[in-house]
Amino acid sequence: MTSTTTPFGPRATAAAVLDGVDLGGRRMIVTGGASGLGVETVRALAGAGAQVTVATRDPATAEPLAKELPGVRTAALDLSDLASVRAFCADWSGPLDALVANAGVMMLPTRQVNAQGWEMQLATNYLGHFALAVGLRAALKAADRPRVTVVSSGAQLRAGFDFADPQFEHRPYDPFLAYAQSKTADVLLAVGISRRWAEDGIAANACAPGWIHTNLTRHIEPATMQALGAMDADGNLLTPDYYKTPAQGAATTVLLAASPLLDGVSGRYFEDNQEAEVVDGGPEAPGGVAKWSVDPAAADRLWDLALPLLG
Repeated sequence: MTSTTTPFGPRATAAAVLDGVDLGGRRMIVTGGASGLGVETVRALAGAGAQVTVATRDPATAEPLAKELPGVRTAALDLSDLASVRAFCADWSGPLDALVANAGVMMLPTRQVNAQGWEMQLATNYLGHFALAVGLRAALKAADRPRVTVVSSGAQLRAGFDFADPQFEHRPYDPFLAYAQSKTADVLLAVGISRRWAEDGIAANACAPGWIHTNLTRHIEPATMQALGAMDADGNLLTPDYYKTPAQGAATTVLLAASPLLDGVSGRYFEDNQEAEVVDGGPEAPGGVAKWSVDPAAADRLWDLALPLLG
């Protein structure tokens, strides 16, 4: 399988990736599009002419963006609540050209579960997006060259999916391992869609945006932020050289969601605007995508675990 390369480097912005791309008439959904990377993703897609629906728990937070950008609308969606996901899907009508699964939570300090008993990071980052994609499959199928883009993380290198105890019912809850597992699940979601919905013409890929200062990191302990060089001793944020701006972090997302360079590409994982190498996961892995994150058997097993919850 030939690796996909693009002319864009790690510091390219989302707007630069879509420079000259006409998305007029194309309809897209961005979950969590009211803050952080989501805002820059919406700005780039709408700036290229797409009609973008910002799906977020509190639509009022996205109203300034809707006023700023023609073609942007807002809608309520709580990914941790499958009833909310079902309602969102029921309200959608017409084709859907791209679903951008961007929303997420990170390193919740204590174990929380949703109504189905799923650990909250896994429920929000993976299960809600799985339910959303399944609920919108017909809308995606009705579009021309539809895509699903799943925003994962380099954290997927640190933990495979624990099918024996995915909800941390028997092992001690670890905020980072729970997050890492959910991000592995996100990549497996893209792999699963690419395997099961290819006949519908639906492509799916996952990506890591890199290190960026956003609200997502609010639960990370100050000591950890200081060790990363991203915070000083007084609690002030610092920006190390390896950090990206939100506009740079959103570049790989919009590349997968809308660039013609990705036509026909599916089931892959990208970072820094390039397809990543498949590597052995573990604490020493500097980058790439872990073998366990793109394992077809794991993708099928996870799909079969989640599907019965959708009713």
